[in-house]
Amino acid sequence: MKIKEVKSRADAKEFLEVAKSLYRNDKNWICPPDFMIEGVFDPKTNVFFRHGEAIRWILYNDNKEAIGRVAAFINRNKAFNFEQPTGGMGFFECIDDRQAAFILFDACRDWLKARGMEAMDGPINFGENDNFWGLLVEGFIPPSFGMNYNFPYYKDFFEAYGFTTYFEQVTSHLDLRKPFPERFWKIADWVRKRPGYRFEHFRWKDREKFIRDLKDIYDDAWQFHENFTPIETDDLRKSLREMKPIMVEEFIWFAYHENEPIAFLVMTPDAYEIFKHFNGRFNLIDKLRFWFLVKRDIFTRSRIGVMGVRPKFQKSGIESAIFWHMDKVMKKRPNYNKIELSWVGDFNPKMQQLHHAVESEFAKRHITYRYLFNKPGFQQRATAIPKDTKHLVKNGPTH
Repeated sequence: MKIKEVKSRADAKEFLEVAKSLYRNDKNWICPPDFMIEGVFDPKTNVFFRHGEAIRWILYNDNKEAIGRVAAFINRNKAFNFEQPTGGMGFFECIDDRQAAFILFDACRDWLKARGMEAMDGPINFGENDNFWGLLVEGFIPPSFGMNYNFPYYKDFFEAYGFTTYFEQVTSHLDLRKPFPERFWKIADWVRKRPGYRFEHFRWKDREKFIRDLKDIYDDAWQFHENFTPIETDDLRKSLREMKPIMVEEFIWFAYHENEPIAFLVMTPDAYEIFKHFNGRFNLIDKLRFWFLVKRDIFTRSRIGVMGVRPKFQKSGIESAIFWHMDKVMKKRPNYNKIELSWVGDFNPKMQQLHHAVESEFAKRHITYRYLFNKPGFQQRATAIPKDTKHLVKNGPTH
């Protein structure tokens, strides 16, 4: 077997083809758009290259057939904030051969080690964690847009190599054909009627205002997450531009108290319901087909990728009031029957409680693994977010 770095345009195309070849007979796999994968490794479009670097490889057998791929990356804004300098690996695909998998893992380890890293997390993304994050270990059903799907045997590869669970990620499904719990709506009514509170959905024409509001909320709400770094405004702009073709403005909500932005929720139609027909391609004809299907509103499910509430307004029922507004919107769109709530880490007990409160159903489990170069098999676990962040805010943040 021989491993080769991706350097040319032809190499980049073959990197994409590895996954298409491996999953060609898997009825559940949906091919991500080629441009989305390539964008991760393009310094012109991925803002994470401003403070990081990435590399890709393809693995070939003795007949010069591509049998695996992987990528490694360093986000220097985060790498040195852990107990040890920690890089990342991802976009791993491989035939059912442990030796082949270990060659790919070794390439990531050695490249990261040469750059001062002492551990690697994987499989993760060279970007924010709303896309391509974690190894699927339970719930092998068709993925929603941006969610990792992989073969079940990958779990054995990671764990046999010495990766251990850093945190688990649970995705739940909310059946829109079932009524919400009555107690949930009682809380929502109480919050909506309180003076000083208002709720409004996103408007593209005012996007810069909403970008500022989202950043203000996010940087406050996530401050107690382990290894927190403020979200980048340019990354938000990029995400909105990518989302625009399928964006429904009424699917993105903000809450305000005395005109202060205090909470948000971002939901999108599941673009994989369209992209599943394209096998990664997105040429001119595919774009026309895409627009035609979007205009027909063929979607049956949506995905909530991120939400946040400022700590001093948590446990105040704000989430219930946002869901109340969202429910009104979804009732106008009877073609939707499911919302995917993805994903909640086991380090986030408050969000786990919200999934339970809306009586969502378990759908999938991913694991983000960590591998310590000098201690293979040794486990580090992500630090849980304190339940009482209001108290922490009152006494000042800990970071």
